[in-house]
Amino acid sequence: MTRTSRRAPRRLLAGIGATAVLLAAGACSSGGSGGTGGSGGGASGRPTGTVTVFAAASLQESFTTLGKTFEKRYPGTKVAFNFGGSDSLAAGITGGAPADVFASASPRTMKTVTDAGDAAGTPATFVRNRLEIAALQGNPDHISSLKDLTGSGLKVVLCAETVPCGAATRTALEASGLKLTPVSYEQDVKSALTKVELKEADAAVVYRTDVKAAGGKVEGVEFPESAEAVNDYPIVRLKNAGNASGAKAFLALVNSAEGWKVLGAAGFLTP
Repeated sequence: MTRTSRRAPRRLLAGIGATAVLLAAGACSSGGSGGTGGSGGGASGRPTGTVTVFAAASLQESFTTLGKTFEKRYPGTKVAFNFGGSDSLAAGITGGAPADVFASASPRTMKTVTDAGDAAGTPATFVRNRLEIAALQGNPDHISSLKDLTGSGLKVVLCAETVPCGAATRTALEASGLKLTPVSYEQDVKSALTKVELKEADAAVVYRTDVKAAGGKVEGVEFPESAEAVNDYPIVRLKNAGNASGAKAFLALVNSAEGWKVLGAAGFLTP
């Protein structure tokens, strides 16, 4: 989706508006000589102020942990996260939402940002993820395969095909030759998982990392077709980052051995 003309005046998306308010509030309370965002970095070159990170919903647990590590390592900083579907986050960034870093659950959604000229440098894949079935706790329906989800009477939810989780599920279904009609399509993977946790659905196709993060609230079921739909996760510093030095430092943490330890423990795969 290449831009051939100068972008129209930027507008914050309605869904991002509340986040922007929260980010501003967080920045005002971050303290330190770096103030609220800006270019970041004090006289020593260390990051200061608020680093705003837009990240795929499936990264919520691991990135929250890394955010705390970052703030402890650099006193006076704050990492403000906006987690959600990668497609809506990309749309927010190209629409003018303030952010320093973007971590997407697929190269396709990252391309929306790079094509708009909003990335600083080339996005790099830092982890990979594969799908898994999340069944009700104890798996009372005895789900053992993707085909089992097509059985009558089962309430199955999927991610919308516009988000990486949904696109990957479609690829897996096509590889298996199966057709599945869900009771609902969810806008991000956490919403799909929550349906099962609340017993509003019998199963959902989500990422293995989300099943692990559920901590026993659901039953994970692996299926071989997931090997046909492994998602690469790219990350990049944004061109109009208000805190460039903070963004660079956060990317360095994500790509460090310490960062991989957290991401690997969450169930992510190496690139």
